[in-house]
Amino acid sequence: MPPSLTSFTDDARITLDNITDRASGLMHPAIRLGVTGLSRAGKTVFISSLVHNLLNGGRLPLFEAVRSGRVSDVRLEPQPDDAIPRFQYEDHIQALVRDRIWPDSTRAISELRITLDYQSASSWSRMFSRGRLSIDIVDYPGEWLLDLPLLTQDFRAFSENTVTLAETGIRKELSREWLALASSIDMDAPADEMTARRLSEAFAAYLRACKADERSLSTLPPGRFLMPGDLEGSPALTFAPLPNVSETKASKGSLRAMMERRYDAYKNVVVKPFFREHFARLDRQIVLIDALQAINRGPEAVQDLERALTDVLACFRPGSNSFFSSLIGRRIDKVLVAATKADHLHHESHDRLERLTGRLVDRAIQRIGMAGAGIEVMAIASVRATREATVKEDNHILPVIVGTPMAGETINGERFDGNKKTAIFPGDLPDNPEALFQNLDTPTAELPEINVVRFRPPALEESNGGLKLSVPHIRLDRAMQFLFGDRLA
Repeated sequence: MPPSLTSFTDDARITLDNITDRASGLMHPAIRLGVTGLSRAGKTVFISSLVHNLLNGGRLPLFEAVRSGRVSDVRLEPQPDDAIPRFQYEDHIQALVRDRIWPDSTRAISELRITLDYQSASSWSRMFSRGRLSIDIVDYPGEWLLDLPLLTQDFRAFSENTVTLAETGIRKELSREWLALASSIDMDAPADEMTARRLSEAFAAYLRACKADERSLSTLPPGRFLMPGDLEGSPALTFAPLPNVSETKASKGSLRAMMERRYDAYKNVVVKPFFREHFARLDRQIVLIDALQAINRGPEAVQDLERALTDVLACFRPGSNSFFSSLIGRRIDKVLVAATKADHLHHESHDRLERLTGRLVDRAIQRIGMAGAGIEVMAIASVRATREATVKEDNHILPVIVGTPMAGETINGERFDGNKKTAIFPGDLPDNPEALFQNLDTPTAELPEINVVRFRPPALEESNGGLKLSVPHIRLDRAMQFLFGDRLA
């Protein structure tokens, strides 16, 4: 993070936390893995499947330590941070494998520790290491990550950026009520609590409309307006950006002064503690995105996903840590951007989804002028809900996917009850991602037609001893190898 995001006091506390973590790591080696994602990308499902496959001997051929038989034991252990809610793995995996429903989305930060006992591949390392690694999985909403750039913006810059974006494309219609209200108010008039409340409620309604499934927009700070938790109704969440904020200082006691003060309170009460206590302590990071949903919603959703990725990647400084540099300015030395729900495509399009996501990431990296070292892109399915098949139609063989649509899903006029299986042709992505991006700036541009259907989790066979198989996935093992395989070498 740029130094401007933190104060001297914040830096001192971050350094102290890092020293404490490193001292603990000398006795018990651990890695802090951040898991986040943009709306409905499947953070909870990813963590649940990763842990389930490790605990239950899942099929992980690309995870070298498991494939070679060097991992002797895997277990859950008490997490190191008692003040952070535990990630309720048992509840989430029950929802997936017993009830066959998708678990609830991430609404707050949580943590889980899983420990692996292993034998090092190096005989020299085996002499000096007992071969134990704990992975502290830190789950947090992607909206919180998108708040970090606010630390570099004052209220005027925040207002200008938010209003400018709100006046573009589909957002123009969605923001109409909020912007009309904000434009009608004299920001230099005396501060009034009811006026502030009306503004914040209208602004929050605009953000919720942007996030709705039928639009699937991604750039939606401040994140706590969408998930207020115990801050609901507090002054730190009762503000809104204003149009045409003057460069002059706000009059004391004015509505504008109130908005500025509450915006600063939001940064101090919400954003800074998250950065200092959680984000600044991460070693590795995975960012999950639902690129298929964005493509399905059209050019504006894809552009907004790229904008959000730009803001997300600007928060990271991928690069290697030395022991001493990690105490002062700990780096996230590996970042994985994973396009989820690859099981919604035939395997012939998996590489295309990966290339398309890679192009999104490349464009984001170019925007912020950073190097791409330490950033990997993959197409995965944390839980594979479909299988592949072929059907014959008009003397043509079509590749299809077969699964159980969720209750209420409608395909070609047929409404499904959550029990009946069906086969669908998911559509094809372009082999060259440039074909998609060439006309992206045109609102009427046609994108590939992808059939995005919500399928139920797969049915897994059980015996008296429990499940016969672990949760099926696509490339989850490859993600594990990238994120922490080197620490098990």
